[in-house]
Amino acid sequence: MIRPACCLCLILSLAACERAGHIGKAPDFTSISDGPEHAAMFGVDLPATTERRRKVDEASLWAAGRQSLLGDRRAIQRGDILTVVIEIDDEAEISNSTSRSRSGSESMGVPQLLGIPQRIDPKLPEGASMADAVSLKSSGHSGGDGSVSRREELTLRVAATIMQVLPNGVLSIQGSQEVRVNFEIRELLVTGYVRPADISRQNEITYDKIASARISYGGRGQITDVQQPRIGQQVLDAILPF
Repeated sequence: MIRPACCLCLILSLAACERAGHIGKAPDFTSISDGPEHAAMFGVDLPATTERRRKVDEASLWAAGRQSLLGDRRAIQRGDILTVVIEIDDEAEISNSTSRSRSGSESMGVPQLLGIPQRIDPKLPEGASMADAVSLKSSGHSGGDGSVSRREELTLRVAATIMQVLPNGVLSIQGSQEVRVNFEIRELLVTGYVRPADISRQNEITYDKIASARISYGGRGQITDVQQPRIGQQVLDAILPF
């Protein structure tokens, strides 16, 4: 009995550790210095131009660099920042109806066959006759109705960091944002792959141009804890067959 009790106490302790960070206080922010975006910004890329070309560009009024008057300031290399615009306004409505019916009837009798039915009928039970040897009837009906109605609306903007420039030139981006209001933190996460050509002159890109987009908008804190079922209830829902 001691070992099961110890295991139960250990499981309950591990389950409580997740919420221990915001018991009686506001939840803590995620550390910025430990994130992958911080590591990407500190990455050192190879210089795009030689030292001589760089000096020429600095002395020219019409240099092609990103800091010049006419330079392209869009994010293009690892560690650069761009804005992701999320404007989801989707609505779907599906309605299906199915109806099917079937009926069949079969009958077979042998009233005359070389006098054989007349010889067999006296030997049959009362009411039986070879004139109505077989009679079958069947009918079936099935129907079904289904409908789906869904509406989603979400408008957000978040700054994302280029994590990696892939060999084909596609950019791997990742962005996160945390806002704490009283004892609740709202989290916004976005990751995916974008083409440099899809980034606008305002250094923005819409969510529908992000391949393999993963967008998460949620929260953590005291309100979220109350809205979630207890761990024991979730375990019972998963294992109980009824």
